[in-house]
Amino acid sequence: MNTSSDIVTNNIRIRVFPTYIPKPQNEESDQNYFSYHVVISNEGVEWVKLLSRYWTIINSAGDKQEVTGEGVVGYFPELEPETSFSYTSYCPIDSDWGTMEGTFSFITKEGSVFQAEIGRFFLIVPELLVKE
Repeated sequence: MNTSSDIVTNNIRIRVFPTYIPKPQNEESDQNYFSYHVVISNEGVEWVKLLSRYWTIINSAGDKQEVTGEGVVGYFPELEPETSFSYTSYCPIDSDWGTMEGTFSFITKEGSVFQAEIGRFFLIVPELLVKE
């Protein structure tokens, strides 16, 4: 199963690659941790700046959590045409699987604000993945 996402909105390609972070052997928590690596590429012809993020995180029970904030990991990346910015963050989730998706808000030099979609990707404990 492909757990990543790759989507283009308004000439902004957003790819996300999640990875399970194994628990320490002595941890008995219900929390699972996942890192996710995000690559944001400007495939358009004009400069853009990332302003904010919006995430929807849903666990296997259907419980939904929304996360909003300015920038990403403390940065407000500015992307010239044909350039990329990447970062890695993490997400705790209180089940063995869940999903994340959302949007990034960008602004152009002319002051137009638009949303770029972050496609749904999956946070799945490796033991649950079917081997193909």
